[in-house]
Amino acid sequence: MKVVEQIKNPISHEMELFEEKFRLSMASRIPLLNRITYFIVNRKGKQMRPMFVFLVAKMVGNGQVNDRTYRGAAVIELIHTATLVHDDVVDESFKRRGFFSVNSLWKNKIAVLVGDYLLSKGLLLSIDNKDFDLLQIISVAVREMSEGELLQIEKARRLDITEEVYYDIITKKTATLIAACCSLGACAMAPESPDVEKMRKFGELIGIAFQIKDDLFDYGNQRIGKPTGIDIKEQKMTLPLIHTLNTVSKKEKKWLINSVKRYNRDKKRVREVIQFVKDHGGLDYAVNAMYDYKNRALEILNTYPDSEYKTSLLMMVDYVIDRKK
Repeated sequence: MKVVEQIKNPISHEMELFEEKFRLSMASRIPLLNRITYFIVNRKGKQMRPMFVFLVAKMVGNGQVNDRTYRGAAVIELIHTATLVHDDVVDESFKRRGFFSVNSLWKNKIAVLVGDYLLSKGLLLSIDNKDFDLLQIISVAVREMSEGELLQIEKARRLDITEEVYYDIITKKTATLIAACCSLGACAMAPESPDVEKMRKFGELIGIAFQIKDDLFDYGNQRIGKPTGIDIKEQKMTLPLIHTLNTVSKKEKKWLINSVKRYNRDKKRVREVIQFVKDHGGLDYAVNAMYDYKNRALEILNTYPDSEYKTSLLMMVDYVIDRKK
């Protein structure tokens, strides 16, 4: 059995029900919208975010879930899908999970409107059911994600990102949504309990480890595969590069910045930058940081009694670190 299927096993019934409810939550009287949302639903990914919601809910709720859990999972998936549709427009990306993206098939204007529609459906699902506590969690996540994207754009122009700013960006851009999933799962079952904040922190730590793992894919090694250099080509400041920039001489720092700014399309120079970062400990530093965040997340999880849901969450933590793509 694949790892993802093993993780999903204790919530397989809930995930089946969720898929049906999620499809219904997207419904519209506009035929064009229904065609596009049908296209989106049939190209779903691993659905890690709803899995976090259900696993946390069942761990906190002694194996139970309620209608709020399903709505929380649907809201998070609607918001996540909206951000992916908008991201493809912003990044001018024409592929998503190996398929054509919405903007490549229906153009940017329609893609932006579809993203707005999904966002509004998510917010209304909470409002119509008076899930104001869940709405607050997801609204904070949307605000943070927008701030993170804009902060990254602002800083990328000058390549002057410190580690502190880097962590601020990835916490807002990536970790905040996973934190919201875990927080929603707890809040759906135990509103106003300490579990809500504990699980938010757990999700944030996992989200940061997840993003550092993404950074490492650019450099490759025996576990990850051959280097891609895509982040360098796109002038993205990743943790291995930031650490190296902050620990080398002025001359070497100038060469590195110059390489990323002016020679980021030169394959030979990109390979030299990758090797330079490896030789100066940037990769090892990032790997150690990733494991540190993983261990801090496990400390929180291990305060809960053993259950099949906790076991699946432990497997999810390992999956975030060990995944191959």
